[in-house]
Amino acid sequence: MKEKIHPQYHPDVKIRCACGNVIEAGSTKASITVEICSSCHPFFTGKQKLVDTAGRIERFRKKYEKFQSPPKNA
Repeated sequence: MKEKIHPQYHPDVKIRCACGNVIEAGSTKASITVEICSSCHPFFTGKQKLVDTAGRIERFRKKYEKFQSPPKNA
């Protein structure tokens, strides 16, 4: 390995979110600040809203509903 070409690694970096959550990790930066993390992101918290434009979800479900229902031959 070549000397003096790699950035300095900091093993105990605190990543701070705008919501107040702190995560410890390793990085080449001394400190990291983020606006959103997994504890406040809508996808991970279950508060995600699905925006349906022009009924695309209903059209998709109607088109593929025959593949989702179990066979009626039983």
